[in-house]
Amino acid sequence: MDVEIGEVVTTVRAVDGSTLVSPEVMRQIVRAVLRAVEDREAHSARLRAERHVTGGVAQEREAED
Repeated sequence: MDVEIGEVVTTVRAVDGSTLVSPEVMRQIVRAVLRAVEDREAHSARLRAERHVTGGVAQEREAED
């Protein structure tokens, strides 16, 4: 699986030093990143499937002509 991260812009404010490194915060960050990667992979898979179907239709039309 290839992962490409284009640009990340973020603002981090330290309210409590231990809050930023707590296990729960890290789990939330990891979940959000994984969800974004999965969404992008699913989108790519849908595009590949659509191109495959569209390409097959185009090839059938060319064969008929």
